[in-house]
Amino acid sequence: MGNIVSLAGSVPTGGPYAGGSFRHATLDAALLSRVERYRLQRLRQQMKHHQLDAVILFDPINIRYACGVRNMQVYSQRNPARYLYVAADGPVVLFEFSACLHLAANAELLDEVHPARAVMPQYSGPRCAAHTQAFVDDIRSLFERSHTQGQRLGIESAPTGAIEALGQAGFQLTDAATVVEGAKSIKSLDELALIHRSVTLTEAAMTRMEAAIRPGMNENELWSIFNQHVLATGGEYAETRLLTSGARTNPWFQECSDKVIAPGELVAFDTDIVGCFGYYTDFSRTFHVSGAGAPSAEQKALYRMAADQLERNIALLRPGMSFRDYSQQAWPIPDGYRENRYLDIVHGCGMTGEWPLIAHDMDWDDVGYDGTIEPGMTLCVEAYIGHRDGTEGVKLEEQVLITEDGIERLSTYGYSDILMEE
Repeated sequence: MGNIVSLAGSVPTGGPYAGGSFRHATLDAALLSRVERYRLQRLRQQMKHHQLDAVILFDPINIRYACGVRNMQVYSQRNPARYLYVAADGPVVLFEFSACLHLAANAELLDEVHPARAVMPQYSGPRCAAHTQAFVDDIRSLFERSHTQGQRLGIESAPTGAIEALGQAGFQLTDAATVVEGAKSIKSLDELALIHRSVTLTEAAMTRMEAAIRPGMNENELWSIFNQHVLATGGEYAETRLLTSGARTNPWFQECSDKVIAPGELVAFDTDIVGCFGYYTDFSRTFHVSGAGAPSAEQKALYRMAADQLERNIALLRPGMSFRDYSQQAWPIPDGYRENRYLDIVHGCGMTGEWPLIAHDMDWDDVGYDGTIEPGMTLCVEAYIGHRDGTEGVKLEEQVLITEDGIERLSTYGYSDILMEE
């Protein structure tokens, strides 16, 4: 997530995080409106904290966070065909994909909607330079209408030509990702109500998928059962394809395939799903495939180690703790399992995987950065156990909320009884 340090800012008001009141909220238009206004307020707070006059957002998830408008999110992640201008004190203007302006017609946070300039060579070919100059002119005009004394501009995920042109026009550019990630890291109670709903529906999809596991089906077939239920209940799309079986569970991060699932194997799964309301649900479980008797002693040992890792690291979380202290006190990975360790211990989770990312102590000097665990953060605690010379591995992960006095689990799927048996 980059070298982002201590960006969380103030904790939102409106009631304590402890107690789970968000689980009983009424999911209506008023709540959705409050969520959108809170997110824009958070973004502007961070912009002012970093002394930015405006930001231009190309990442479709960040656009949605700031103004509530969704449009072709997967497509837009690789094609910068739409962008949003947000002034710290001034207009919020969406430059939408040219045929899609009607999608933003009722967006209450937008002051204006215009067709996006074709700043991608793919779209405008040799005319791209002219479109890029028009893009710069648009931004200059918006600055002139904003209540700002400078030209400090944050930008992210933009085409190289657009960034170069803004710099040549005199704008003082910085990476807006730092600002947006800091804003997203603290959730309001209303946001938590949406996150809870997304987690609940994702757990229902996992329940259906687990019940369908049987020898003879392939990994893709099993994964499709999960996704069908997610999509049918308001979820949106999967960010990864992390479902594997047998020897493909170790090392981790192999994607699901047409491999046939065999009796007695382990099936490991990470949800990684953008669920309903655009909120990411991210927890992992590992299952045992029936048909070959009880799990082996090795499978049970792997599972119990992963559960120990997960539970120890969840229990360690507390508000006010530094990332560095957490990393140093985390469950020590035994020799033989370090080579295949997961890439982090904890990461943020909101509309996708977010800041912060807390590194293992052994990786601290390479990718670690410090910060503070704060109430209102939603975090995913990771556990993976697979021996460097082993056949299978176990992936477990839990999504939690940091409260004023500890944590509250957002994912509550439970462990495998048969794999936890002594």
